[in-house]
Amino acid sequence: MAVEWIPLIGKGILESIYMTFWGSICSGLIGLILGVLLAMTYRDGLSPNRFIYFVIGTLVNVIRSIPFIILLIFVGPLTRTLVGTTLGPKGVLVPLVICAAPYVARVVETALFEVPQEIKEAARSMGAGVLTTMFRVVIPEAMPSLLSGGVITITLILGYSAMAGIVGGGGLGDLAIRYGYYRYESQVMMVVVLLLIIFVQVIQLCGFKVVKKIDKRKTGGN
Repeated sequence: MAVEWIPLIGKGILESIYMTFWGSICSGLIGLILGVLLAMTYRDGLSPNRFIYFVIGTLVNVIRSIPFIILLIFVGPLTRTLVGTTLGPKGVLVPLVICAAPYVARVVETALFEVPQEIKEAARSMGAGVLTTMFRVVIPEAMPSLLSGGVITITLILGYSAMAGIVGGGGLGDLAIRYGYYRYESQVMMVVVLLLIIFVQVIQLCGFKVVKKIDKRKTGGN
């Protein structure tokens, strides 16, 4: 039955959106916290601390060095403890967040480093504290870069969610594996690839439109 997979496309799309949305939200929040800490504790940061920077930086680098497929299996016991299963969209969220958060942290750190040192020093010289300078001055100034990195991260998470299909993670990836690969139905694979391309294009176009609107550095504030 070559068409039995067609009704499953809608379910696959919804599951992929679910994983991408919640994966982006959770990894974004965790990554933002880690990225801010990295930027603040760096030797040229607002509050240098070599020990904290080393610990967080090492943790981020270690997790980033593990391929997502391996991480899926490695954190299986933790995933089962937290959400009760390692299968389906729910079971993918934990490894998805663990894998994406360090990437977000480095994106945030890089974006905050791009803010000129003079701006930070000016805020500090006017009596602003470390946290005030970071959240009232540095982060707003870095917002276009942060959002650009966020758009790229969302597409990355979408790709990870599709990869999770190989271990029963649900979504479009699972559909492609079960019908396109195991049953040799090439049309399924083609449909999934086309849908993923469309998703990425929509995310990119919408995301960068938002970035352009708030990027005062390019528009001169107009």
